[in-house]
This record gives sequence, structure tokens and C-alpha cells, in this order.
Amino acid sequence: MENHVLRAHAEQQFAEELEALKKVDDRHRPPNWHLSPWAVVTYLIGGKLKNGFEVSPKYIGNRRLMEIAVATLTTDRALLLYGLPGTAKSWVSEHLAAAISGDSTLLIQGTAGTSEEAVRYGWNYARLLAEGPSEAALVVTPLMRGMREGKTVRVEELTRITADVQDTLITVLSEKTLPIPELDHEVQATKGFNVIATANNRDKGVNELSGALKRRFNTVILPTPATMDEEIAIVQRRVADLGRSLELPAEAPALEEIRRLVTIFRELRGGVTVDGKTKLKSPSGTLSSAEAISVVGSGLALAAHFGDGRLTAHDLASGLVGSVVKDPVQDRVVWQEYLETVVRNRDGWKDLYRACKEAEGDVMQGE
Repeated sequence: MENHVLRAHAEQQFAEELEALKKVDDRHRPPNWHLSPWAVVTYLIGGKLKNGFEVSPKYIGNRRLMEIAVATLTTDRALLLYGLPGTAKSWVSEHLAAAISGDSTLLIQGTAGTSEEAVRYGWNYARLLAEGPSEAALVVTPLMRGMREGKTVRVEELTRITADVQDTLITVLSEKTLPIPELDHEVQATKGFNVIATANNRDKGVNELSGALKRRFNTVILPTPATMDEEIAIVQRRVADLGRSLELPAEAPALEEIRRLVTIFRELRGGVTVDGKTKLKSPSGTLSSAEAISVVGSGLALAAHFGDGRLTAHDLASGLVGSVVKDPVQDRVVWQEYLETVVRNRDGWKDLYRACKEAEGDVMQGE
């Protein structure tokens, strides 16, 4: 059945690695943790175990950041993963929950429509009307389950939730209890319970966290990849995973195509060419690693179904233009200037220049 799932949970997809770590993990484990803090970080960062088993990296970056994040979760402090869109906050959150609790599904997805009932608890109104308030009429949320079972709960996009609903977490995070006044009862957190939240301050619709709520979290800021090679490695690995998951009948993308795409994203994001000689205007979008993965994935689908299976500049171009040109006026000026001053004059990039010009023409005709 799992073979037919579009996207398996982390604990399913990497079950072999988690089991291999559990077999060699002889270090102290906090209550209700499936692995020790050392093993959790090894699962995230990757490495070779003493029995020769190779653990793949889930996060490519500063190991110390992962150690700080895991150390936080061993205490009574909740963890806030903060950073720009596309810096792997959700990815890290899911894998932390999978390694610590063996279950990454206790998820509250933050949106403008997330209600207090979705965070704390709800009611089965048919039973409520028929029987009155009772345990049987309660609708258990992921937060309540995590508290009862001593597991890690994930709150994605915390700053998309309205401020009054955000603050319903304060009592849970400070007192480790969830009051249910209708039943004159409370749920007390079991050892092992904690919360991992993710947030960014760049997208529209952000609701700032209150000072009281911020104080309940230890914050770890996940940066954009520090080097070109680091970002290329991230894109290459995630695209490979994506291709296997979607069973795309295409060749693995050539490293050079990924390098060109990452170069463009880093230059536009940083406002300067890699050689430091030409200053550039930056577009309104974030141009994150996640968007680069999406562009390559889209290009692979085009190559697989409408080409010869090999990713080309032509396959990359349409997704690339769409990622850069979010604002049809401001971003188009930035993109055209970059094409003419950088891409056009770069050795070996003529094919990409022509493909981008063609793709840009298609976009303009579509409007």
C-alpha cells in the first residue's frame, strides 16, 4: 500500500535508517524518545555508523544548529524554527518529530482560518447536543494527543495563525496543561511532549508573535545555504528524492544545469554576480532553495513527458522565469536587465539565454 502513497511520512520513508540508528544507539534517551539526542542529530546530518551503515543527510548545513534544536527539545522549552521561506524549516521539523517520537503526523497547519478548536480541542456537536459535555463528545486535536502520549507536536506556519489563536498555546507551553473548563478537567502533558513551530517574516499575511508567546520558545534561525556547493547539494538530493517519489521516466539532471540555476538564484538574491564585479537588482520573490527544487522538478517532468528524458535549458526556462517574475512590472524589468547584462554574455550560457527569452515571450503572450 505504501508504494502507492504520493508522499510517505518521514518515519516511513526512512524507516531503515531509523531502525539502524536504534540498533547502535547506546546513549541516554530522554523519556519517550525513540532515539538519543546524538542519534537524532546523526539522523538529520547523516554519517557512517560504527557498523558501516550509511545514514543520508536530511539537512545540509551547520551541525551546531541541529544540536541546539535537539538540545532545546530535551528541556521543557518549545522550539521555534525561524527563517526565510524555503530554508527547510518544515523539512527539519518533520524529521525531528520522526526521529524523536517515531511519528511526524501530529501536525497543526497554520492558516488564517485556523481556529482555537483546531489547536486546543473541539466538540462532536451531535453528541454534545444529545449527551451534553463529556469525554466522548470531545474531538481530540494533534496537540491533545501529543500531550497524552508524550510525543512531539508540529505547528507549521505559526505566524499565519491569528494572534488570539496563537496565544492559546501559552498555557500549554508554560504550564504543560490543557484546561477543559466545560468538563472541569485538564489534560496534563506526559514526559516527552514538546512543540516544534515554524515561522517566517517574509510572506504576506504574517501575524507577529506576542512577547508572551515568544518567551515560551527557544528560537533557532535557519539560514539560506552558506555556499554555492552546499545549495547545489541540497537541490540535487531533494530533486533525486522527488524524481523517485513521482516515478518520473527521466534521467537525473546534469549537475551543470543545477549549478546554472543555483547561480542565477544566488546572484539575484544577493544583488551581485558571483565574481563580485556586477551589482544587480533583486526581484520581489525569495528565490529560495525550495523554489530551485521546484523549478528543476518541473523541468524534469517536461523532459520526461514532452522531451527525450534529458533536462535541458529549454525545460528549465519556463519554471525559472515564473519563479523570478512574481510582479509583472517590477520583476520583469529586473529579469530582463539580468538576462541582457549577465546571462547573455556568460560563456556556455547562450542556450539558456535563448530559452529564457523564448519562455518570457510565451508568458507575455499568455497575459
